[in-house]
Amino acid sequence: MIELPEAYTLANQLSQVFKGKTIVSAAANTSPHGFAFYTGEPAEYNERLAGRKIIDTAAYGGRPELRAEGMLISFFDGVRARYIKPQEPRPAKHQLLIEFDNGSALCCTVQMYGGMTAFPDEPRDDFYYNAGRQKPSPYTEAFNKAYFLGLFDGIKKSLSAKALLATEQRIPGLGNGVLQDILFNARIHPKRKAESLTDDERDKLYRSVVSTLKAMRDGGGRDTEPDLFGKPGGYRTILSSKTLKQPCPVCGGELVRQAFLGGNVYFCPACQPL
Repeated sequence: MIELPEAYTLANQLSQVFKGKTIVSAAANTSPHGFAFYTGEPAEYNERLAGRKIIDTAAYGGRPELRAEGMLISFFDGVRARYIKPQEPRPAKHQLLIEFDNGSALCCTVQMYGGMTAFPDEPRDDFYYNAGRQKPSPYTEAFNKAYFLGLFDGIKKSLSAKALLATEQRIPGLGNGVLQDILFNARIHPKRKAESLTDDERDKLYRSVVSTLKAMRDGGGRDTEPDLFGKPGGYRTILSSKTLKQPCPVCGGELVRQAFLGGNVYFCPACQPL
């Protein structure tokens, strides 16, 4: 899944290969997928995008974005975006294929579920999109300790540490994937009640959110997710499906995977006591 560090990595790579290029054609939903989501009718994507030049790229929350002369193109969640070189064969199946005037292309395929949007560059009524653009990113100075501690105000007593960080768009782009290492570095169990965290633990959690996400971004994304060129990110995850059978890097104990709040959580019972 595309989360904050992958969105920033993809945005930078998209800029490298597509900035200044003009879209020749766009084909959406050529290979129908039950959980591929679009803006309006996919059949209209070519009319919306053809002839427009890519002006810039950006990342908001977990969404990399291309600005194409009055239109915004973004993709998110389980979309795999891949750069196709000029004269390189196009994949037989795809949910979005954008061709450029130099012969290159952007190919998007959906894994479990994902969205590929194309809409005018103007204010829109979209909670998730607006949250990503309006709320402070952990990569900015506006995401300071005071702002982070404000996330605890008025929370329910039953709210877990995982739910605090990864639900309700409190921190757009921070999802179940990056959550694992953040909580491990803070030594906090994902099921721990957020309200029960001491001042010292909240401070550690804040510092872990900032430092862990920075390390993931600077590493080019997590090693569990491919970049625009199909290569895994350079950040080596501590807790993920890739490391589950390895011992805890701190205490040497056995790592655990459990289903919780609609996804798996990974933790070390000794380093992250409940």
